[in-house]
Amino acid sequence: MDGDGAVLRGSTVDRLAIADPRLAPYGAAAVQTLRALGLYERLQPRLVTGENITQAHQFVATGNAPLGFVALSQVQVDGRITEGSAWLVPARLHEPIVQQAVLLNPGRDSPAAAAFIGFLRSEPVRAVIRGAGYDTPPE
Repeated sequence: MDGDGAVLRGSTVDRLAIADPRLAPYGAAAVQTLRALGLYERLQPRLVTGENITQAHQFVATGNAPLGFVALSQVQVDGRITEGSAWLVPARLHEPIVQQAVLLNPGRDSPAAAAFIGFLRSEPVRAVIRGAGYDTPPE
């Protein structure tokens, strides 16, 4: 595990995959991180931009980009990185990535929809979410 993102400072970075920062929160966070590290201008010509975080991960997984900003849940199982190396980006380098579940008005009277939201808020599901590398809001 790369503790400080040193691999990004190396001269051997020829392609770096990110999600589209205009469309994807993970892409925006990647750009914010690169800017905070003072690396954006140098690495910007080498960015390979996917439509979303899944496509950015696909670029890395297939070797089309040797490095990339991907979701932790895409590269870990049971809290362990499955292959390669990783750098857990410090939260101070980018704005929080907020992910939410919402119940839309058409479903507000649906017992199934309410039950699903309740399920997502349950402690067993919150534990699974945390196990995948995500934070959960306070209850």
